Amino acid sequence: MARVWESLKALGEGFALTLRHLFRKPITEEYPEYKRPLPARSRARIVLTRDPDGDERCVACYLCSAVCPVSCISMESAERPDGRRVATWFRINFGRCIYCGLCEEACPTLAIQLTPDFENCKRDILKLVYEKEDLLIDHGGKNNEYNFYRYAGVVTAERGKGEHIGEEEPVNPKSNLP
Repeated sequence: MARVWESLKALGEGFALTLRHLFRKPITEEYPEYKRPLPARSRARIVLTRDPDGDERCVACYLCSAVCPVSCISMESAERPDGRRVATWFRINFGRCIYCGLCEEACPTLAIQLTPDFENCKRDILKLVYEKEDLLIDHGGKNNEYNFYRYAGVVTAERGKGEHIGEEEPVNPKSNLP
């Protein structure tokens, strides 16, 4: 008989809990109308940024494609007449991308940056393949002031050896001889 009362008590407690929540205001967030604010460090869609002069930051060093665990990044490099390297084409397959952020960390020029834009859904999987024109934005992203060619020490038409920021004049090896 004690088991019957325990069962009835448990059944009554379950119904009481259901009745208590039945008349509460729902806490459902309607997604398209209300978008929950994301954390400041959230990462999703990849973009290619520009340096302060307006040129593309990507120098096609292939570090991002080498570090990508799912091999979703591919590119081809070329050199402009002024000595700067550029990517003639740059492609990311967002259908394969796992948004790990390793490409952003590997990029020495800060060209690849991840934005909090996570709404990247398409019915056709081929539309998830983005070309360089789809990825380029008109600003520097998180670090607007950084320009790789001002600090890197790479000889271009603009600057030679020893003319970059924080770089010393090259040493003449013959002056070091005894």
